[in-house]
Amino acid sequence: MGHDHAHSHSKTHTQGHGGGHGHDHGRGANARQLTWALILTSCFLVAEVVGGILTQSLALISDAAHMFTDAAGLAIALAAVKLGERPADAKRTFGYARFEILAAAFNAVLLFLVAIYILYEAYLRFTQPADVHSLPMLAIASLGLLVNFACMKILDAGKDESLNVKGAYLEVWADMLGSVGVILAAIAIWLTGWNWIDPLVAVAIGLWVLPRTWSLLRESLNILLQGVPEGIAIADVEQALRAVPGLSGLHSLHVWAMTSGQNVLSAHIEIGPDIADAMAFRQRVETLLHERFGIDHITIQLEDGSGHCVTEGPHADDGKNH
Repeated sequence: MGHDHAHSHSKTHTQGHGGGHGHDHGRGANARQLTWALILTSCFLVAEVVGGILTQSLALISDAAHMFTDAAGLAIALAAVKLGERPADAKRTFGYARFEILAAAFNAVLLFLVAIYILYEAYLRFTQPADVHSLPMLAIASLGLLVNFACMKILDAGKDESLNVKGAYLEVWADMLGSVGVILAAIAIWLTGWNWIDPLVAVAIGLWVLPRTWSLLRESLNILLQGVPEGIAIADVEQALRAVPGLSGLHSLHVWAMTSGQNVLSAHIEIGPDIADAMAFRQRVETLLHERFGIDHITIQLEDGSGHCVTEGPHADDGKNH
């Protein structure tokens, strides 16, 4: 067993350094994107909040509320990236990367709360319509659209690599559509004088973001609950492993994710008596898992027909020296 675990540790250690540089580079790029997006969003946030109050536009306040969650989400995401860069220690042997997922879940909950507030405020506005100043509302919403578009372009490159950046991107994207809605509402109110259009658009903005918010919350909770990562079916993994020549048994198979893009697998694999080189067998399994499922953090315990751990012979020493 000592040889078996020695090799497993070596494999994980090697992969950590081999893939860690890429993760560091990705985190650095994400941090720059998030910083610029946060600066743009924060600079415009105050103007939009003040403008929403002065124009008495709930639609503009709704857009400002989403802009606030954008700023809060970006700040949390940036903090998560910085914490994720901290190395593993004696208390957290996997490091701090999962803080990113906690931040993504918090962003989703924040968006739900904002949507509830907007729906409540819209109900009040329908019962007691406010006199909306449409032209200042139009000017502020147009500027907000430009800020949202700039933030989207900044975050676009990192949204597929990080769940946190994806969450921030979705918030800005929804807010951009909200700005379009406010612009159309301002034009309609200016032409018709129908102030009830304002709370109607505010409700539409609140409802528009809910499905995407639910998707973000579901994905982050799945990681926190150590569920099988999105895009991987455990049945497919098991079927692929059982098809490896020489494998005679498989149990205690677990697949989960530490954070977005860092999938982990552990399994007990029973090998047949015809396998002469256990190390070569293990490498075949690890190559399969990497190429077909994108799983690189792998811990495998090899066993014989009696359930005893299989050592890897004279090659085990090579594994310890990697």
